[in-house]
Amino acid sequence: MTQSVFKVIVNGEHELAVDASEGTLLEALEAHKLEVNYHCKSGFCGACRSTLKSGSVRYLTDPLAYIRKGDILPCCCVPESDLEIDH
Repeated sequence: MTQSVFKVIVNGEHELAVDASEGTLLEALEAHKLEVNYHCKSGFCGACRSTLKSGSVRYLTDPLAYIRKGDILPCCCVPESDLEIDH
């Protein structure tokens, strides 16, 4: 059985349990009432860009927005491990 629930630490202060099988990282952040800037929700605009401090993600769709090494787009990815992010 593959693990789908991961610990996500946001901005060093919020610790969440995120089930990768239930939607994108952005959807999980919103479900936990964390405010995230976004626009397109599809990886096109880059407005939700966040810094991945540790861990790994998997993209459900290839993002069209430019992302630098160490950045992620929560709107189109899910955790593959426990994460620490800043947004």
